[in-house]
Amino acid sequence: MFAARNVLRQTTSNHFRSQVPRLHRRLLSSGKDSVKEESTKVQETAVKEGWWTSVDFWAKLGAAAGWGMSGSAIYDSLQSGPERISMNMTTVLVVYSSLFTRWAIIVSPPNYALAACHATNVFAQLNQLRRALEYKLETGMKEEVEKFAATATAGAVAGAACLVAGPKVRTKLMAANLGVLTTIAAWDAGPFTVHFWAPMSKWLISGASFLDLHRPTELISIPQYSALTATGLFFSRYAMLVVPLNPMLCAVNVALFGSSAWHLGRKVNADYIQDKEE
Repeated sequence: MFAARNVLRQTTSNHFRSQVPRLHRRLLSSGKDSVKEESTKVQETAVKEGWWTSVDFWAKLGAAAGWGMSGSAIYDSLQSGPERISMNMTTVLVVYSSLFTRWAIIVSPPNYALAACHATNVFAQLNQLRRALEYKLETGMKEEVEKFAATATAGAVAGAACLVAGPKVRTKLMAANLGVLTTIAAWDAGPFTVHFWAPMSKWLISGASFLDLHRPTELISIPQYSALTATGLFFSRYAMLVVPLNPMLCAVNVALFGSSAWHLGRKVNADYIQDKEE
């Protein structure tokens, strides 16, 4: 009887061993089929969603527009005289690009191409500011330069104070349980984050454009306003795809697109359309 049991066990063991490779192959095949099926679903979803919902697509367009702004500042420094430089707008652009350099690094997903172009723009705009200040000093406008320097210094001191005190104030508000104030302090895109102040700096650009809608066309830079118009267009969509979602950034870019396109249209009309008609 024991011999019969041993024979049965050996036969069962051999049969099981012979089935293991087949079972293993079936599991592998099933796993591959599952992976292929999942991959196909992802590809079909991506195709179905298309460029409109692709954060990568809009991130690249935003970076390209940003490089256009940096390039326009470099181009103007080589081709245009310093008398055409607006010190107020140039200063705003320095602050704006400084904030967006930081924003592009910490936003999800990060946009290092955008960060690089804004960092370049900071140096390009500082060079433009230097040219404008030197020109005004050389032409006897020392009082205007001194007034500008005093305003810029006060702004820099206030900004530094906010950077130092901001995190401490935010921590205290979040711990105080003050309802709406605590909620605002804890908001990922709230006033204690660069996600709030980067769009705010852009409001300064849009506001400057709206307040100066009748600026003489000879003082309008086609490269600069082309870049601003493209930036407003692309970021209007890009702002709604990043994390954290930023409706304020979307709104300011809609305004930037409108004001910059207005100036650009006036410049093109004055330089290329009216001249031909005359």
